Amino acid sequence: MYDLLIAPFADYAFMQRALIGSMLLALSSGPVGVFLMLRRMSLTGDAMSHALLPGAAIGFLLYGLKIVPMTIGGLIAGLLVALLAGAVSRFTVQREDASMAAFYLISLALGVLLVSWRGSSVDLMHVLFGTVLALDGAALTLIGTICAITLVLLALFWRGLVAECLDPLFFRSVSRMGTLAHFVFLGLVVLNLVAGFQALGTLLSVGLMMLPAAAARFWLNRVGPMCALACGIGMLSCAAGMLLSYHASLPSGPAIILSAGGIYLLSMLAGPRGMLSSLLPASRHRTA
Repeated sequence: MYDLLIAPFADYAFMQRALIGSMLLALSSGPVGVFLMLRRMSLTGDAMSHALLPGAAIGFLLYGLKIVPMTIGGLIAGLLVALLAGAVSRFTVQREDASMAAFYLISLALGVLLVSWRGSSVDLMHVLFGTVLALDGAALTLIGTICAITLVLLALFWRGLVAECLDPLFFRSVSRMGTLAHFVFLGLVVLNLVAGFQALGTLLSVGLMMLPAAAARFWLNRVGPMCALACGIGMLSCAAGMLLSYHASLPSGPAIILSAGGIYLLSMLAGPRGMLSSLLPASRHRTA
């Protein structure tokens, strides 16, 4: 049991760094994913993860595969797309999901072209899918800082974020905090995608945000406990995925997301709010 579960993390420093970084990502992105899901903006997270790509690609073109330039570029690109999509939805007839889809498609195509222009297929795979096992001290510092910022802002804007999930129009009519809370939340989404970008790439970083949140929804109904459970599921997925990657020689990022996907499928079937529990009362009624 020691060789199976503990030895990979005890014997290798790169596994320890990867575990710490992924755990911080799960702690930070789990609550953000819950609010995305409750706002019915789950696909927005996926769109935003693609929106980071042009900025990260420009950082790559100028400085190579260095964490600081690529992070700054991805952050600027993500915030720009979030602000543009929000502005379009508020000042035109187009809804935010449509404008977000348009900007994300443009960003994805532009980012792939930029990386392909100066880099190799290996560089493109690194940007798209990340390298969690290559996390260094600078990456851990960045992820830890974003995790701390996220938790502080969630604590400060908790009531506003919950109120916006329940009735955003009413909340904005009775409070001036509605618009501020909305843009703070979009900023948190971008920050956590930037943090996840270093470990899981632009295509998979949203997986650690949404899959644990979606799985937690099958078990709990209250927002606070749901956020805590999403963090726990994310952490378990990270540890399980890295062990699966180590023992089966699989890519670490996809293994983590597949582990989270497995927990989601199990929750969908066996959770108190899942498929089996919804079918059992009907079957009892038919046999009575």
